[in-house]
Amino acid sequence: MEKPLKNIKVLDFTRVLAGPYATMILGDMGAEIIKVEPLDGDECRSWPPTLDQGESGYFCSVNRNKKAITLNLKDPQAQKIVAELARNVDVVVENFRPGVVKKLNIDYETLS
Repeated sequence: MEKPLKNIKVLDFTRVLAGPYATMILGDMGAEIIKVEPLDGDECRSWPPTLDQGESGYFCSVNRNKKAITLNLKDPQAQKIVAELARNVDVVVENFRPGVVKKLNIDYETLS
């Protein structure tokens, strides 16, 4: 059976729990998820318990069905990459503190 979100692309800036869980559900429903992580990776990658490869079982579960890219979002070149990615997605999901997306130039007004 074809998944309902098969043709939807999502740019995912989420971390920790609620955001990754929400985008996990979108991925489970067929959306293509592109997760953007900091250069040192999402901090949840090392949360115990870890699997044989040293990666967190929690991280693997909520980030299944996702592609990942690492970027320093404070770098203007990385912001250009994000702008290019945003041109090719249907949805952008983030769970930063208020005001952070504006400082990083990845807010709705900038990306749209």
